Amino acid sequence: MPLLSDKLRALGVKVGANDLHPSRPPRPPGLDEILGGHTYSTAAGETYIVEEFYPSTYTHGRTALRLAAPRERLAAWCGDERIARLSSEAIAFLDTETTGLSGGTGTYAFLVGAGRMIGDTFHLIQFFMRDPSEEQALLQALESFLAPCEVVVTYNGKAFDVPLLNTRFQLNLMTSPFHRFAHLDLLHLARRLWRNRLPSRTLGVVEQEILSTNRNEEDIPGWLIPNRYFDYLRTGDASTLKPVFYHNAMDVLTLSALLDHVAGVLHDPVEEASEHGVDLLALARLFEDLGELDLAADLYLHGLQHSDLADAQQDRLLVIQALHRLAGIHKRRRDFDSAVLLWQRAALLDDLDAHLELAKYYEHQARQPKLALEWTEQAILLISRLPFSRYLREQWRGQLAHRKNRLLKKLLEK
Repeated sequence: MPLLSDKLRALGVKVGANDLHPSRPPRPPGLDEILGGHTYSTAAGETYIVEEFYPSTYTHGRTALRLAAPRERLAAWCGDERIARLSSEAIAFLDTETTGLSGGTGTYAFLVGAGRMIGDTFHLIQFFMRDPSEEQALLQALESFLAPCEVVVTYNGKAFDVPLLNTRFQLNLMTSPFHRFAHLDLLHLARRLWRNRLPSRTLGVVEQEILSTNRNEEDIPGWLIPNRYFDYLRTGDASTLKPVFYHNAMDVLTLSALLDHVAGVLHDPVEEASEHGVDLLALARLFEDLGELDLAADLYLHGLQHSDLADAQQDRLLVIQALHRLAGIHKRRRDFDSAVLLWQRAALLDDLDAHLELAKYYEHQARQPKLALEWTEQAILLISRLPFSRYLREQWRGQLAHRKNRLLKKLLEK
């Protein structure tokens, strides 16, 4: 009796899988499908761009992108008056995603995010290198976008982004546009303003703690980004890049919002930073360095009176430093009465330098060797309680013993 398979063959039906062609794997999703961008033509060829437009009323966290705060003090801190003089349309915000973090000629900036105000709209554009052969086209497109600008704002860009891009321009025999820009690196300002309050000053921490911005689940840690690009080059699957573009876009938006926030803080520090005493003290130090001593003294005073510094032992070193700096301002003004009160407050915190300042004041300014001797003897007693090394303790004892003997001699001569 013939088998069923034999009957099927007789009817022309193929049996088995030997003659079947393997099915083609599905085509991986492309850039247009995932990112919604388009190609951009330059004299050097094509590159790929993704664009977004935000109205000036758009807020990133609790801060708008419109750059409304005065920038005079920001310009003074940077030492470049263009930051204050130029309109917001002349300011560009820049962030790169690269094939590595070491820099050097072997590192590419495969994605460059840039933004600037155009009229009442914030224009965010991301330049993407689909293949290393498109690098020159990417750089030309970036240069064209930055052409109306004279200021670039970055975060750690002075150490990484801009030197890397300068290298890429140079290797492509092109003149880098960044040589003509005023450069404002907000990382350096963030360190000055919030190093005593934030656990770190990464852009992610700053945008969350200062701007009250939270990224969604699309975001990706920066250290994973180079591998996502290499995966794309190997497979052509653009879906791996979506979190990379989101991460880069958020960085650029954060730069714009952060610039307006810090400009506002520097313009009106007492109002804008009054929530945290440690921030007031950091601002006081900054304005002291800028030579605005009246404002610095006011900020030191406000900071030292702040409720979050009421427990001085919690921030003992910070409080002591502030007391000395404010006392130093009064001393330069020959206002020794105010300086003495601050040194006495620091002395209550077991600060040896404050004891010495009081001893010197009563010996040389007030001409009261008895009080100078009392503060010297208190300093000698304090040395035994402080965590000095044996060598340092003996050095201090020798210096203070010399001061004590001199004061005793003055008292005997009276």
